[in-house]
Amino acid sequence: MRVNVLQHTPNEGPGSIKTWADQHHHEFYVYHPETFGKLPTVKETDLLIILGGPMSPNDDLAWIKQERQLITAMLEAHKPMLGACFGGQQIAKTIGAKILDAPHKEVGWAPVYLKDSTISDLPEKLTALHWHEQMFEIPEGAKLLFSSDLVENQGFLLGDNVIGLQFHFEPEEDNVREIAINDVDYPLKNNDLHQTGEEIIAHRVPEENQEVMFKLLNFITK
Repeated sequence: MRVNVLQHTPNEGPGSIKTWADQHHHEFYVYHPETFGKLPTVKETDLLIILGGPMSPNDDLAWIKQERQLITAMLEAHKPMLGACFGGQQIAKTIGAKILDAPHKEVGWAPVYLKDSTISDLPEKLTALHWHEQMFEIPEGAKLLFSSDLVENQGFLLGDNVIGLQFHFEPEEDNVREIAINDVDYPLKNNDLHQTGEEIIAHRVPEENQEVMFKLLNFITK
């Protein structure tokens, strides 16, 4: 299987998604569309991963629109996709959902709660890394998958092959440090989780987050 990853900022990489791909001996390619303007084609993509970033799907930028054209082609081909944060928003907007300012800015570690049992053996409560102030509406035809205490729309499942997350399950310890030290000011401004970058780094990544990410990827690629 060829796994194509769209990475939008240097400090938000694939984390445990690459670990999963390596364990399954999948081919793994990382694209940087904002920097190089290059995207894979749907024909050369077996699984598309769309990562986070500081931009919004509402921004009037050519590469963001081109990325949604790829998402459309993936949907039409019924190929698996997983989007995190900006990536989840991109999938939602492609389907026709609105991207809105969230009622609360969430930056740091906070629980999310499972809202749908379609994917088996997921915990009812998990601690995820949040790094956002916008959110997606749940797309038409999709199921609400996760919610948090402050923002209801934290994840959706569309059919059996598309997952959008507003938060991050993918970061490993070094990824969290990289996110926090490079975007150090973001947690300090109107953050309703009231966590600093230092506190975010000090909070260890829950071991179950990798296991859950693997289950999500296994589900959409089965």
